[in-house]
Amino acid sequence: MTASDAPEFCVHCGQSSPGGADHPACHNPRTALEPPRYCTFCARRLVVQVSPLGWTARCSRHGETASG
Repeated sequence: MTASDAPEFCVHCGQSSPGGADHPACHNPRTALEPPRYCTFCARRLVVQVSPLGWTARCSRHGETASG
């Protein structure tokens, strides 16, 4: 991963966030359990699929991530 590939956006609100860190408003117990909604690399909305066993989130540019 290069410096240009470093996460730059919040996964909960999509706003710019150096290092991909959550904003204080986005960092709370409720959001800790929620799947990401925005890509950390390009801030695009993710296609999120939630199931009883976990979740998957897919960015059209950066691919898929999954829970634990």
